[in-house]
Amino acid sequence: MTRGRRIAIGIASGLTAVTALTWLGIQELGASQNNSGAVTPAAAQSPVTVQLGDPGSASSSAPAPTSASAEPSTAAPAPAGGAGPAVLSATTIPKMGSVVTDKDGFVLYRFDKDTANPPKSNCVDKCAQIWPPVLTQGTPQIAGVDPALVGTVARPDGSMQVTIAGWPLYKFSNDPQPGKWTGQGVGGTWWVISPDGKKNLTCVPSTPPPAPTVPPTTPAATPPAGGGGNGGGGTGGY
Repeated sequence: MTRGRRIAIGIASGLTAVTALTWLGIQELGASQNNSGAVTPAAAQSPVTVQLGDPGSASSSAPAPTSASAEPSTAAPAPAGGAGPAVLSATTIPKMGSVVTDKDGFVLYRFDKDTANPPKSNCVDKCAQIWPPVLTQGTPQIAGVDPALVGTVARPDGSMQVTIAGWPLYKFSNDPQPGKWTGQGVGGTWWVISPDGKKNLTCVPSTPPPAPTVPPTTPAATPPAGGGGNGGGGTGGY
């Protein structure tokens, strides 16, 4: 084969390849136009992005949103020590008769150095440790006591002390158990209170027991020196 013939065949083969490539491009162009109606270069297409937290992203490491229920509670705490409404009950006990007791059955007292009109407590500091005031948070719960006689008075520390007929109420720290009334007549100024707010003088010691000078560390097992008694069989003038 001559050199000129080989050149001619090569040119023909090249043209055939170009024609084939051109034909394939036209077919692809037509298919793209049929599917979308327009040709969009691949470089011009919007890139697909995956944000953190996308459920479809296997590589997402962002934590799931926290529900509102997981937020810290803003509810006000409960009162310290389980404090709440005071409980007053009119009760009849041996020898003393009608008295007022607290929720635990301890006999309650009034103090001559207080005032009822206007209500005012003058038992504070060490005195209030020996004679704990009857405090309340909310309206006192009462049984057998006239609601019209029950009230409260603010103490120096801001706490609310229960009153009957204006007289502030107290317990006696030396009373050994519910129903006992060893505080009757102590110092000539402390008296068991009746449901009407008056002093209960049904049983009065012949010699007033001296007033304690320090609060006890534990409830007294016996009445104070100088006399005493109890609601279940008092002696010494009770």
